[in-house]
Amino acid sequence: MSATIQNPATGSVSTSIGSTAAPRKGGSAIILYLSLGGLSFAVLQSLVAPALGTIGQDLGVSTSDASWVLTAYLLSAAVLTPILGRLGDMVGKRKVLIVVLSLLLLGTVVAALAPSLGVLVIGRILQGAAGAVMPLSIGIVRDELPKERVSVTIGLLSAIFGIGAGVGIVAAGPIVEALSWHWLFWLPAVLIAVALLGAIFGMKESPVRKPGRLDLLGTGILSIGLVSLLLAISEGQNWGWDDAKTIGLLALGAIALVAFVLVELRVAEPLIDVRLFRHRGVWTAHVVALAFGFAMFGTFILIPTLLQLPTVLGYGFGKTVSEAGLYLLPTVVAMVISGVVAGAVIRRIGPKIPMIVGGVSVAVAFIIPAIGHAETWQVLVSGVLTGIGIGMALAATSNAIVESVPAAQTGEAISANTVLRTIGSSIGTAVIAALISSNVTPQGAPTDDAFTIGFWASAGVGALAIIAALVAPSLRQRRREAAAAGVDDIEELAAS
Repeated sequence: MSATIQNPATGSVSTSIGSTAAPRKGGSAIILYLSLGGLSFAVLQSLVAPALGTIGQDLGVSTSDASWVLTAYLLSAAVLTPILGRLGDMVGKRKVLIVVLSLLLLGTVVAALAPSLGVLVIGRILQGAAGAVMPLSIGIVRDELPKERVSVTIGLLSAIFGIGAGVGIVAAGPIVEALSWHWLFWLPAVLIAVALLGAIFGMKESPVRKPGRLDLLGTGILSIGLVSLLLAISEGQNWGWDDAKTIGLLALGAIALVAFVLVELRVAEPLIDVRLFRHRGVWTAHVVALAFGFAMFGTFILIPTLLQLPTVLGYGFGKTVSEAGLYLLPTVVAMVISGVVAGAVIRRIGPKIPMIVGGVSVAVAFIIPAIGHAETWQVLVSGVLTGIGIGMALAATSNAIVESVPAAQTGEAISANTVLRTIGSSIGTAVIAALISSNVTPQGAPTDDAFTIGFWASAGVGALAIIAALVAPSLRQRRREAAAAGVDDIEELAAS
């Protein structure tokens, strides 16, 4: 059976083949395979960060050069996520998911075998294609699962992205110390292989499509904008923020992104339907995602660095890399629990309240160590609150997007949200790293003030998330916006 969906906000018409069919069986297996794919991508995003010094030393390059292992991953993910998300909407989410997981597995094997930095960077570029796992997975969940399971499952999948990043930070030290940095890639490869086999043999193709052609002009302009912006943010600390390369790339990125919006408003089949950003339910979710990308990687840098500083400084804890990682375990556990709880809450009252709770939780989580971070309990309480906030907010933003856009545009809308979170993560990493490196003792160690400023900056970003969440539409307003955007199942979703 097919259904035609028209979006009054854009005038676009899309065909959803089988969109009114009953959800198919095998939902639990689908959730497992999607979770493993998402977990693998998120773990690989952060797993190499604590090991950059070791990787650089082994490959005979500086830690600064080794940082390209992170930069290449972020650039690839930012550029390919919207492209592959749109292709999923066009030709089938399962087909594109199989391609994405295959690239992720190939890239992981290449990275594990890499004899040089150049080969390792190539592997990381291939891995970055898996940024599209998130939008593709959420689209599959929306298309395939019973409505009463959609919000909870999206909450779980969204939380897994935060969980994976935390697990990467926690596990990196023990893996490198017990084995070698090559095993940072071999171990995730096992999870990826299981997810790939599950997608091939355990899933059927999603029936909801939005046929059309890929917007090549918009794709090129967006790629230039994102690469320029993220490259400047990632390398600005090394080059200097007043360096001509940094300033030039920031300017080029800004111009390209403005040009992208203008182009997308004029093409018949845009890569990303920027008109969807007009809806409060969409743009507020994007702002929250941007803020939480910053906050998440803020805590993943500040806390381990503080814990590993020597106690002789008077504010360090003298922990090893492995011990410091263990302090993030409460954060990861809190993400798991809060993500699932948020999904259940969202099904009853909508995503606004969980977004507010998430913003408040993260703001308080950073205010506590900003006031004082000399005691272990302050670090642990901050970590738990951070986990609760991230789990709540990521689940809420994904559900907010799903409830605000037509089913046939789920991939492109979630892709935009994922890219904004990636940009937030890059900004957070760059800002916190700059604060730490610019406030040092005569011996070269970060000062206590560097951490205080970093915690206050992250708390301020949490406040931005609170404001955006407060502006987000209520459940009743969201139903009206959804109806205007062509989403015809939100009433059933809210009532289920």
